[in-house]
Amino acid sequence: MKEWSEKLEKMFSAVTFAEVGEFDTAREMLKSKKKVLLAVKGSDVERQTLRYAMNICKRIGADLDILYIPVSEALTAVIDRFTIELQKEGIEFNIVRKEGSFKQSILDFTKANKDVLFVIIESFDDIEPDSIVKEKGFSKSWINLNCPLVVVKEDILQTVN
Repeated sequence: MKEWSEKLEKMFSAVTFAEVGEFDTAREMLKSKKKVLLAVKGSDVERQTLRYAMNICKRIGADLDILYIPVSEALTAVIDRFTIELQKEGIEFNIVRKEGSFKQSILDFTKANKDVLFVIIESFDDIEPDSIVKEKGFSKSWINLNCPLVVVKEDILQTVN
């Protein structure tokens, strides 16, 4: 219900701008912003994964949300350097630092942010460390992920979901 209320409020605001001749402003208010979620953990994040996230955002005109669980100062430094590159490329970004379960953090984030087009992770090991689960498919909890999951690892790009 809250979601519908916010959409109606946005539409009414856009109508108000259109009524006074501000058509461009009205159109901008009605556009929904595309977002990509880059979820990383561990200090050895591959440059390839960061590059993929940046390039896809540039190609599709999306903002980038970066969700990470800081396991070391090295990861925080990698994220800081990456955000400088994003600024140079003109990509809007938001950093979300979480504690606890990586998998649950991703699920919670996508549930709360319906505008996420897809999630990028580096490795299946980040989300499903048990190899038996990988062989038989994802655990049932991933069914709640309402968008595709893109796994980038060692020149392999896989889309799941």
